[in-house]
Amino acid sequence: MDLIFSSILLLSFAAWAWILQILKSKSRKPDKLPPGPNPYPIIGNILELGQKPHQSLAKLSQIYGPLIHLKLGSLTTVVVSSPEMAKLFLQKHDQFFSGRHHPCSIQALDHHKLSMAWIPAENQWRKLRKICREQMFSAPSLDSNQGLRRDKLQKLCEYVRGCCTNGKAVDIGRAAFTTSLNLMSATLFSKELAAFDSGSCEEFKEVVQGIMETAGKPNLADYFPVFRALDPQGILRKNTVYFRKCFDIFEEIIEERLKTRGGSVNDARKSDMLESLMDINERNESDLSILDIKHLLLDLFVAGSDTTSSTVEWAMSELLRHPDEMLKLKNELKEVIGKNEQVTESDISRLPYLRAVVKETFRVHPAAALLVPHKSQEDTEINGYIIPKNAQILINAWAIGRDSRTWSDSTSFTLERFFEREVDFKGQHFELLPFGAGRRICPGWPLASRMVHLMVATLVHNFEWKLDGGLKPEEVDMGENFGLTLQKSIPLEAVPSI
Repeated sequence: MDLIFSSILLLSFAAWAWILQILKSKSRKPDKLPPGPNPYPIIGNILELGQKPHQSLAKLSQIYGPLIHLKLGSLTTVVVSSPEMAKLFLQKHDQFFSGRHHPCSIQALDHHKLSMAWIPAENQWRKLRKICREQMFSAPSLDSNQGLRRDKLQKLCEYVRGCCTNGKAVDIGRAAFTTSLNLMSATLFSKELAAFDSGSCEEFKEVVQGIMETAGKPNLADYFPVFRALDPQGILRKNTVYFRKCFDIFEEIIEERLKTRGGSVNDARKSDMLESLMDINERNESDLSILDIKHLLLDLFVAGSDTTSSTVEWAMSELLRHPDEMLKLKNELKEVIGKNEQVTESDISRLPYLRAVVKETFRVHPAAALLVPHKSQEDTEINGYIIPKNAQILINAWAIGRDSRTWSDSTSFTLERFFEREVDFKGQHFELLPFGAGRRICPGWPLASRMVHLMVATLVHNFEWKLDGGLKPEEVDMGENFGLTLQKSIPLEAVPSI
């Protein structure tokens, strides 16, 4: 957040906001709140967030403990920063914390009222989760689409080989994004929406990353309801533009599909997610309207393309920073797969070093550093503290992954740690939470897991890599841009060879 701009704006409206808060604050402050820094008048602890809230909150947890309370303007926030506390919130008391806090940015086009990621964990949410699980993320569904993923990985290889021939550096994040985007669009619509090194890819990347950035950006309109109509940082306006661009694409594809379904050609029927959704809509529109379909597609389209590609970029960044680890992975792939063979999904279980690379990347660089914000459904006692109703709950997965009490040498990229202990990322081990846990765990994690493993393995197994511009491994920039997902502030560019 631009702190200078925020401070000026806050001071400009301070008197007005202060008076309104006093008038509206008629409920007694709950006793026994978790510890935390003393709030300033009016603004509370907003300035504590800084440019990188996940890091700032991790530092506060070292002072005040793994459960802290902040006052962000008028928004009560509780931050969870240890595996033990995460287990209490996401497993033992999950039913009390499965609500969602809705940032103003997500309210663009009423997305918060229709999105599977943001609606209450009730009937409609259960319907949408079941549809996704059965039609897209179940083991049989994923197995049946293996050929589709092989095709996208083959095109990634062809693109990188072309760069080898031309001596051109590869923007790893962009190449991974194009692959992920086309995999999602092919799975959802039976279409590819972008080509490598094309303007369309850059446009989609800007839209998707814009959505993630605005959704996670500290927003005055969230902290002071009086500012919502003003949208002082323009975040809601930006997200409305981004959402509309996605919806324009979806509407065109849906209209085209409706015409096809209305025809008499039997072999025109597609075998994709949209076709399944249209079938459900045709049987009973009250179960799934066309508007519901658009918002579901937005969830799948955005999350599926962004989180996977950013994780692949972080993994390749770490491997290029640690040439010894890159060599160990390359040797494992050569020994298990064979020099000229392509990695397949059935190979993943035979590649412990590859799995360790992915787990360590999830640990050090979780795609969603603070996960998607939860909300307390009612006053709930946790470890002697009261978590008040309607409080925003932030699970700091970034801090949990770097907790020195749980992980030895916690800031280093060390693969051997996963040979010494059995830890997975499926929501059962709370020291590693890239996808969350409990009923709100990301439903797409089975697909994301397969794609991250396959893309990293494909890039490492088929090519040699050196950093562009003669950079040394220790000079790779690992700066982060904060949003709903963590992006590298400087894209990773590397020169491939065969």
